Amino acid sequence: MVIKYTKHFLDKLENLFAASEFILRYEKGNFKSGYCVLKENKVVIVNKYFPLEGKINALLDILNELNFNPQDFSDKINHDFLTELRQTQLKF
Repeated sequence: MVIKYTKHFLDKLENLFAASEFILRYEKGNFKSGYCVLKENKVVIVNKYFPLEGKINALLDILNELNFNPQDFSDKINHDFLTELRQTQLKF
C-alpha cells in the first residue's frame, strides 16, 4: 500500500481511531514530536497547526506506537486498512 498524503487518506486514519477505544483530538500545544498520547485516558492529541502531511505522519507514528490489533476491529474496512498499513510499515 502506498501512503498518500490526501484528505481522503487522513479521513481513513481518523476513522480508524474513531473505531478504536482512543479519542483523537486536534489541539494546539508544544509537543516536541507533534503529538501526545495519554494512554491512561485513551486520548491522542495531534497539533492542529500541522500541515496535512504532518498530521498523517503523526497518526502513522501513533498507530505504530499503540500497536492496534486488526482483530479488535469489527468493521471489515478498518480491519483491512490496518492490516494493509502494517504490511506497508514492514517494507520501510
